Amino acid sequence: MNPVRIRRWITAALTGADAVALVAALMALAMPQGARAADAEPSKPNIVFILADDLGYGDVKCLGGERSKIATPNIDRLAAVGMLFTDAHSSSSVCSPTRYGILTGRYNWRSRLQSRVLRIDSPALIAADRLTLPQLLRQQGYQTAGMGKWHLGLTLPVKDNHIQVDQPTANGPETRGFDSYFSSDNRLFPPFMFTQNDRFVGTPLIKETRVGLKYGRGTSLRTGDFAHIHPAVTDNAVETIEALAAKQKPFFIYYAPSTPHDPYVPTKEWRGKSGLGVYADYVMQLDAEVGRLLAALDKTGQAGNTIVLFTSDNGCAPYQKIASGLEKQGHYPSAHLRGYKSDAWDGGHRIPLIVRWPGQIKAGTRCDRLVCLNDTMATCAEILDAKLPDNAAEDSVSFLSLLKGNNQPTRETLVHHSINGNFAIRDGRWKLVLCPGSGGWTPGPKSPPVQLYDMSADAGELKNLQADQPEIVKRLTDKLKQTVADGRSTPGLKQKNDVPVDIFKMGRPR
Repeated sequence: MNPVRIRRWITAALTGADAVALVAALMALAMPQGARAADAEPSKPNIVFILADDLGYGDVKCLGGERSKIATPNIDRLAAVGMLFTDAHSSSSVCSPTRYGILTGRYNWRSRLQSRVLRIDSPALIAADRLTLPQLLRQQGYQTAGMGKWHLGLTLPVKDNHIQVDQPTANGPETRGFDSYFSSDNRLFPPFMFTQNDRFVGTPLIKETRVGLKYGRGTSLRTGDFAHIHPAVTDNAVETIEALAAKQKPFFIYYAPSTPHDPYVPTKEWRGKSGLGVYADYVMQLDAEVGRLLAALDKTGQAGNTIVLFTSDNGCAPYQKIASGLEKQGHYPSAHLRGYKSDAWDGGHRIPLIVRWPGQIKAGTRCDRLVCLNDTMATCAEILDAKLPDNAAEDSVSFLSLLKGNNQPTRETLVHHSINGNFAIRDGRWKLVLCPGSGGWTPGPKSPPVQLYDMSADAGELKNLQADQPEIVKRLTDKLKQTVADGRSTPGLKQKNDVPVDIFKMGRPR
């Protein structure tokens, strides 16, 4: 019997759940035996990784609660049908090092990047022979695509200090595991053009393409000229999902808009929407663009077999006194945490993390276990039953068991890193910070060069217990030294760091 006629006959005769169940059963019987067997085999899930830029822990309503005044309905709905993590961290409190950790499963401070971030013309930070997350997934039969911010270095075609826009770049994301990458890095910087893989796209906005220029400095550009960037990145993501879904192979999407990082450039539709200022407007637009991407998964029929991870690379940035201005209006970008982007305190690196996986994650669950964005690589490997070599993902711990509902800790220890290269280590309830103050841009009262906090009782890191608990200070210091020396923090053969690592940096990096 024609399956379409079966559906029409049943739905006309019955209503509600009985009709749905009976239709499904008869449809299954109407299929050829071979087709039913093939459909019964579990398929590899698509994976969509959404990485916001400088979005604070408290900027998301479902985490900030009453202290959050920005509407984020799409992100909140994602949490309502997935798992919301309350103790998730980026491996650094600034951009480039966090992205390195996500894509390699390795702490950034094992690389040459010991402090700060990369310049737009810095060479590639990820070594050519290092296994990356997209390479791992490609080995498992995935199509891999990225769009938005890269900020992990590449080789620009430069001659006489000018970028040659008719020449290809080298050592970019398409050489580190991505089948395709639509980058916005050089849309914000000279030559103010998008790139698709290794080629510049379109025409430069200005004739001057000298290396070293930045938006608003020495150019005719105004910040309003950048408002189109985020929608363009989402357009590419939607088009890519539609194209890859049609190929009936699993896909990995790395969607990394440079929002709500400055310049704060919401489109006309979103300006003034929040009533809290331009940063809050931009967060609301980010939420809407995430909604567009989720709608593309629905439209293509891929949502039911797609793992969606939503997160941020670090905490909210205190540029232009944005954070303090919002707090005066009752919105706290870092929620109950101390510090902001750049800091070793938790406001710098505790970030939103939401994971949706239909049929696998119980809807509306919260997880308070310690996890790190570095853990994405090991988690994907376990999902796919793929073995990681000893010289890959050295600092990545799978949290698949947490997603499945087992609330036993997957990691007890996590190393934090500030913009100045200062170290902190979390071990269970205890957190040791090896610097006086924030380790970043946030000012504060003078403090000893060692700080110790009981995070179970003092998540705001206000009571320094280092003088009262010298044995815990020593134990955590020794554990950090061992983590550095072993070249890894997970079981396996010892590895080498790329450069010597000094855990006792004081103030600005040496």
